[in-house]
Amino acid sequence: EKIANQRMDFINKLSTRIIREYDIICIEDLKVDNMLKNHNLAQSISDVSWSKFTTQLEYKAEWYGKVIKKVDTFYASSQICHCCGYKNEGTKDLKVREWKCPKCHSKHDRDINASINILMQGILAN
Repeated sequence: EKIANQRMDFINKLSTRIIREYDIICIEDLKVDNMLKNHNLAQSISDVSWSKFTTQLEYKAEWYGKVIKKVDTFYASSQICHCCGYKNEGTKDLKVREWKCPKCHSKHDRDINASINILMQGILAN
């Protein structure tokens, strides 16, 4: 119970901070239920309460008059070079954490590149 309360407290504090600091929050529309079917990831996903965090963000965004933009689950955010738009099919493997764009030669961290692409896609979406 103590751990559950600590997690919920963290989710509440973090979601409130994000909503207060930003007017538009762009997130990937993850299918958490499907991801939980992967037994290698299920425990970690459950531990961090992704669904609950998203629900808190949406609730608080509405409360504070902020905007949540969801980017489609199938948008290849980690495969697309945010500098030139080249799609690198070789980065589908989750073990690939860094890659270099063969077109513009930019070096990318998988997660940072994906977050930039999700932000740009969310802002451009209607």
